Amino acid sequence: MLAAGVGGQSERFAGRRRKMAVESRVTQEEIKKEPEKPIDREKTCPLLLRVFTTNNGRHHRMDEFSRGNVPSSELQIYTWMDATLKELTSLVKEVYPEARKKGTHFNFAIVFTDLKRPGYRVKEIGSTMSGRKGTDDSMTLQSQKFQIGDYLDIAITPPNRAPPSSGRMRPY
Repeated sequence: MLAAGVGGQSERFAGRRRKMAVESRVTQEEIKKEPEKPIDREKTCPLLLRVFTTNNGRHHRMDEFSRGNVPSSELQIYTWMDATLKELTSLVKEVYPEARKKGTHFNFAIVFTDLKRPGYRVKEIGSTMSGRKGTDDSMTLQSQKFQIGDYLDIAITPPNRAPPSSGRMRPY
């Protein structure tokens, strides 16, 4: 009878230990996640964001950024690191009236220099849609580890045309 009581207690303690371990993991994740510091746009100098767009729903090829060349479809936007994808979408729509149509899809990617080998790499970061709210609307450049000097590539897909799937989402 005593052994059964001890076994029951150890199960309870083991349950507590497991619970404590889960709690400590959550705390570790919270520590790793650094909160974004608000940017005072009145006192902080904006950065020059070089944006390249396509209207075929596909991002530019990386070889278009090689040897000092860049694609011809460049927009230069002065903005801050806390600029959201929705805010950037609005700025692009000011320049391209055809992108204002409801249902136009904007797929964002950061193009950056590859430090391990010559050339550039691309990292898709999110998407927005004209006339609809989305989960990536409030995503910022800062939250996606954008660095001054990186480029932004935006693949624009007109409404009623499915955007091409990215390399990560290909069907098997």
